[in-house]
Amino acid sequence: MANIVLKKTISELMEMQKYYQADLLDKNPPGSLFTAKRKTCSITAYKSGKVLFQGIDCEAEAKKWDRAIHSSKASAAIQKKKAAGLPEGFSSLSVIGSDEVGTGDYFGPITVVAAYVEKDQIPLLKELGVRDSKDLNDEKISAIAKKIKDILPYSLLTLHNEKYNQLQQAGMSQGKIKALLHNQAISHVLKKIVPVKPEAILIDQFVQPDTYFQHLRNEKTIIKDDVFFSTKAEGIHVAVAAASILARYAFVQYFDRLSDVAGMKIPKGAGAQVDEAAARLILAKGSEVLPKFVKLHFANTEKAMKLVRKKRG
Repeated sequence: MANIVLKKTISELMEMQKYYQADLLDKNPPGSLFTAKRKTCSITAYKSGKVLFQGIDCEAEAKKWDRAIHSSKASAAIQKKKAAGLPEGFSSLSVIGSDEVGTGDYFGPITVVAAYVEKDQIPLLKELGVRDSKDLNDEKISAIAKKIKDILPYSLLTLHNEKYNQLQQAGMSQGKIKALLHNQAISHVLKKIVPVKPEAILIDQFVQPDTYFQHLRNEKTIIKDDVFFSTKAEGIHVAVAAASILARYAFVQYFDRLSDVAGMKIPKGAGAQVDEAAARLILAKGSEVLPKFVKLHFANTEKAMKLVRKKRG
């Protein structure tokens, strides 16, 4: 079987895990962070930083994450634009950007934001510190979000855990859930800015475009015109960076309220500390409260229950 191995940083691994969220498998090999299975390629990321791509399309899949596989003469920015099929000068256009937060977190909701940035607002947003939210801590995100939320037309959608669990248990994939939320948020922004029309719409890519639109096939309103997709979209246009900051701000605020309800500090992510927190929550309030706090289908649920049984035993 054909295979390619890349070496990535922790932040890159987290970005990859977010991108492949809809394709993640429940069981992972020893020493791995996650395993994802696509139609013609499987991806396994290890704690060491190595990422193994296996399958007939392993090279094409790996190219998304390693510029060295592309022409070494092309810059990273050019490669991102080419990969997404973006027109020249895209970063200077008036754009609706859309991004989501919380899909990889066991606790807390999914927050999706679409935000419209006119070309003449780009310098101001950069002056206010708008950039890739992964480079910002929660305090800085809060400060920036408070500055831009009254400047930009945007739509925030918050999918609470109870509704998320209902949709997931009914057979809806996380990828479809996200597609529906993005489409709805973008539609709201388009209505807010009428009669103005954006020159483009950019979605931080979490699935292939054809799959995205397949998820929306039964929707009455499907936003298709001038829609582009790209990984690392926060670095391509400030509109996506602004959307990400606003989504993260809403997510953090909700997380704080969730901690108040739980009566303890709830950790983000999906690591061992999350298992411990979930176990403490179950011991304090009972397992019946979990649907309000967590994404039940994550492996953390079973891990937390094992900890509870061990502590009670």
